Amino acid sequence: MEAAEEFAVTRLALVMIARDEARAIGRTLDSARPYVERMIVLDTGSRDATREIARACGAEVHDFAWSDDFAAARNAALAHSDADWNLVLDADEWIADGAEALGPQTLPAGRGGFLGEVRIASLQDQPGAEGTGQAWIGRVLPAGVGYAGRIHEQPISSLCSVRLPLVIGHDGYTTENLARKGGRNETLLMRELEAAPQDPYLWLQIAKEHQARGRAPQAAFCFTEALRLAPADAGYRHALVVRAMIALKADGRLDEALSLADAEVDNWLESPDFYFVVGDLYLEAAAREPGRAMADLLPIVESAWKRCLRIGERPDLDGAVAGRGGHMAAHNLSVFYKTLGQTEQAAEYAVLAQKLRGTTA
Repeated sequence: MEAAEEFAVTRLALVMIARDEARAIGRTLDSARPYVERMIVLDTGSRDATREIARACGAEVHDFAWSDDFAAARNAALAHSDADWNLVLDADEWIADGAEALGPQTLPAGRGGFLGEVRIASLQDQPGAEGTGQAWIGRVLPAGVGYAGRIHEQPISSLCSVRLPLVIGHDGYTTENLARKGGRNETLLMRELEAAPQDPYLWLQIAKEHQARGRAPQAAFCFTEALRLAPADAGYRHALVVRAMIALKADGRLDEALSLADAEVDNWLESPDFYFVVGDLYLEAAAREPGRAMADLLPIVESAWKRCLRIGERPDLDGAVAGRGGHMAAHNLSVFYKTLGQTEQAAEYAVLAQKLRGTTA
């Protein structure tokens, strides 16, 4: 009898919420199936074949009336799980690498003693932020941990966070998929912001929404508010600073972007993302002030992108974009030297860019 009861225990379950995700939900479930004992999908009102595809992939599907509250939906989905551990994914995500972190050596049966953070690798195609952005988010939750927050909800737990070598692919921030989702997230964020106008994390998230949709003035304003309100030790500070510099430049506020870079440089001496954007800022400054370009500005561009390569990739930094410490910096240097007529150096960095492209995680 004891063996039967032990066998009945669910160690790890996949828990999802979904709506009109027939495009991608099969990919998510197929990627997770080999590593979980149960797959739970909470459908919040699909009008396409989401439910049927999920069941065909082996998931159990439950219905939930959408209430404009992501935390409420997450918690309702978690309530269907009897697992010791819950892997929380969205339908525009999939397990890309590091699935061994989901094994019993890392996540044993019984109540867990930590909150597992995973690396979300988000495909981005917006000007100035192209590439694969990376963020660390708690997605491997021990039983009993739930969510709070109407939008960009967060797990609520006093447990320590442990970074796991699990990489989750995500394509929800591509232009095509953002258009498909419409303004849902913006509407919910604005409601939250009305209730908590001094919350810097909400300002950051609404800024990212504007930036992804190419609204430079709105993005720059919201990033500036987030910077004004955010504590210096905020876990998202790196992403905030780098994105804000990009947004200010896009809005034509180059002097402010350069001032922000000067103010933050001592905090990000080992960030390829920071120096990648610094190089871009000073290249724009050189274009605006050609009289100062060769003597003052272009040497800073060259130095910044070379520093990216010396630092190398830093996927541990929140908001890091893969390639800025590798092939993207080398490519920029190749174009830089080609423009200056330095063909030998241009060719050298072109070869390096090609080599590094194959090694970028």
